Amino acid sequence: MSDRERSSGRFLTGLAWTVLLLGLWLWGREVTDVRHGTSAPATGDMAAVGRPPDAGLPPAVKPLGRALPQRIDIPGLGVQAPVVARGLDAEGGVDPPPFDQAGVVGWYAAGAEPGARGTALLVGHVDTETRPAVFYKLSTLEAGETVRVVRDDGSIAEFTVDAVEVVQRERFDARQAYGPRQPDRAELRLITCGGTFDRVSRSYTANVVVSAYLTGTGV
Repeated sequence: MSDRERSSGRFLTGLAWTVLLLGLWLWGREVTDVRHGTSAPATGDMAAVGRPPDAGLPPAVKPLGRALPQRIDIPGLGVQAPVVARGLDAEGGVDPPPFDQAGVVGWYAAGAEPGARGTALLVGHVDTETRPAVFYKLSTLEAGETVRVVRDDGSIAEFTVDAVEVVQRERFDARQAYGPRQPDRAELRLITCGGTFDRVSRSYTANVVVSAYLTGTGV
């Protein structure tokens, strides 16, 4: 088995169980509108890494119409990455971009478009066998930071981070992790592997989940 195949298997093992629950939760509610790596993010269990009082965050703005995501920009991390549509794999998990596209972010295309009403899901690798990947520093984001998604209608959906959490496998709750924080908003979840790499199960012990909501638009 090649290094790429081993890495892909490790990522899917670590991520698939969470996105499997998410996929079942989404489909069950008919929400269709809507490796051992080089390092690992911080650990915790559904603990907020950064979440100041809500009063310090800007108000949500009205959701945009539907449009496909093309690129994600995270200024605080220096990330500018293309976004590609992904579906579910044979085991029911979100199929991430292949490891030779470790700088690409996958969008769960059966869910909401980023900026439209609902909760949009973007997944990315934390690392490969040899180097950091697109979401390597995702766990270092803090509440109040900005995430921008460029859409194919020329608009830009600007989100404000309101929580950065590390979800341990044994305490994972799909509704808590991925469900909408408030109704009628455009929300965003960014997900990658977290915790530590378990050599026995050959998977990461947790997932980093960044939650954000739409606070501005642009062209």
